[in-house]
Formats: sequence, C-alpha cells, structure tokens
Amino acid sequence: MAAPHVIVGLSGGVDSSVTAYLLKEQGYRVSGLFMVNWAEDEQAYCTSADDFQDARAVCDELDIPLHRVDFSREYRERVFARFLADYAAGKTPNPDVLCNREVKFAPFREHALRLGADFIATGHYARIEHRDDGAHLLRAADDNKDQTYFLAAVEQAQLARVLFPLGELTKPEVRTIATRAGLPVHRKKDSTGICFIGEREFREFLSTYLKPDPGDIVDDRGRVIGRHQGLMYYTLGQRRGLGIGGVRDAREAPWFVIAKDAGRNRLVAAQDSEHPLLMSRGILTAAPFHWIGRKVSAGEPLMARIRHRQNLQDCTADVCDDGRVHVAFATPQRAAVAGQYVVLYAGHECLGGGEIESTLDRD
Repeated sequence: MAAPHVIVGLSGGVDSSVTAYLLKEQGYRVSGLFMVNWAEDEQAYCTSADDFQDARAVCDELDIPLHRVDFSREYRERVFARFLADYAAGKTPNPDVLCNREVKFAPFREHALRLGADFIATGHYARIEHRDDGAHLLRAADDNKDQTYFLAAVEQAQLARVLFPLGELTKPEVRTIATRAGLPVHRKKDSTGICFIGEREFREFLSTYLKPDPGDIVDDRGRVIGRHQGLMYYTLGQRRGLGIGGVRDAREAPWFVIAKDAGRNRLVAAQDSEHPLLMSRGILTAAPFHWIGRKVSAGEPLMARIRHRQNLQDCTADVCDDGRVHVAFATPQRAAVAGQYVVLYAGHECLGGGEIESTLDRD
C-alpha cells in the first residue's frame, strides 16, 4: 500500500523545511508547494524570489518534488483589499489571520488536494486532533511560539486533513533538527512583517495606496500638542513616531496614543501608558464570530488573547442574538484595537475568534 501523500506549504524558511523533513522521516510521501502571494512586478521589497530558491534547495536536499503556484490574485482580492479598506476605516487590521483563512487553507488546500494530496501540512506552531466530531485546534506545546491566534478564523472543514508537525516542538529544537538534517536554511532568520511591505517604512507604503489626511494631536483635555500625518498611521497604545515635544506644563515623559477622534480627524495622546481610555473590561466583536467547533455556554470560564503572544487572560463570553460575542475580562485589557482579533480558549483548545468591533465597560 502506498504511503500517504502530504503536500507541505514550503516558504523557504526553517519551520516549513523542518516540517517537510519530519514528515518524510515519519514515512509520508512528501511534496513541497511554494506559494507566490504578491505579484511578480510588485516584489521589489519582497523576498519571494530568494525564498523560492531556498525552498528549491531544501527540496533538492530532501529529494522531494517542489510545485510553485501563483495566488497573488486571490491574495490581492481576499486579503490586501480588505487590509486597505480597514485602514481607510480607521482600523488596525491583521492580514495574517485573513491570509490563513482566505489563502493558505483555501486555494492552497484545494490546489494541494487536486495534486493528489491525502494531507496538507504547514510549519505553524499549533496542534490538531482529528476526532469523530471534526478537527480540534490546540495550542502549541511552546506557548511562546503558539500560533493558534492566527489560525482562529480557519473553518473546521478547512482543518480536516491538516498536519502540524511542529506543535510539540520549541523553536530551538526545530533549529537543532534543521542543523542535524543538513538543511541549507538552518541558519536563516525568521521572517518578520508582511511580504508586500518588506523593508519599507510603513507610512511610505500605505501612502502609495491611501491619501494621508493630516490633523491635530490633542491631549486628553483637548489642547493641541502636535500634528499627525493621518489617523491611519497610528494605533492605540503607540508610543514611537508621535513627534510630540516641548509641550507647556507637560512632564518629561513619553506620550501614548489613547484614542482616535475620526469625526474631527484628531489623534488623542496622553502621558499615561494605562490611561483610562486605553483600558477596557469588555470587547464586542463584529458579527459573525467564527467558531471552529462548539459555541460556549453562558458563564463558562474561558481564556482569551487580544494579540499574538499575549498571556492568556481569564474571561467569559456571551453570544448575542446577531452572532456577535461580548467578551468580559477578569482584569482590564490595554489597547484593544478595532480590526484586530480576540481569540477564545477552553484549556488548550482554541475555540475560535472574532474581529474586535468596539470596547465596552471601560475601566
């Protein structure tokens, strides 16, 4: 009987390369699939071409075939267009969450299955259990690397026939495996940021697509203390890049963004990193909240994250009639930003996530 065929989403990085190596060692018939998510003529700041050469070198070392597929149209329509629309609306979007749902576990998964895959695999730090009632997404053994936050919007059906071989490993262990296996990318640095932005300054990138609209920066008493370059360039809790200095009667202390007044095009700042306007005990998500499997019971003790790598926070969640979810935290949360996601957990299981629409019950 032929070994099961698994197609690995190879990015040219260490994590996906070790994923392919481990699966081959476990007896699977392994192929690689490299995704191009940004159009060739727009890649001046993107490392996709170099990453493809790294992926090809890994496949040569492992003696496995490598496929290459262009999903740039899907990425632009399903992820990038939403990214720009959210910034234009004053939100701070998370394209990684959308990319997983709309590309990596949608057209990528479908393409791999058409190529004859029995399973697909990625280098995500997460665990998955396939039970009679469907796939269950679990936090990685290494909480510092856990990436379930970025996977919380993926449909349960999309997680069927998915493998996450790195879920039980730490990053140092993955590096060690890559070195011992002689993988040519064992010293390659982890990628950071978003491919289509690359090494560019964020304001420079965004201004090529959205027209800046400068305005006043005011303190929490309404005094004008500076000028902003456009509300879209700032996010709640931000400290750097405000350009505020020499304010009369102000302390020698850093300033933080505490609110956006879109109606008057004003940015509100204060010299308090935990200003009451930054702190909230509740979050209301947009509708519908995405449940991977079951919904929660009223009053059920849960945990949540409102950003990647945040420590898990105790909370409860109430499901509204319109599909939105009100998450109530045991302790106030700082800088819950519209456009980001709140992700719910019951023990080790990731239950799902929803886009933050607004905050409630400010401290």
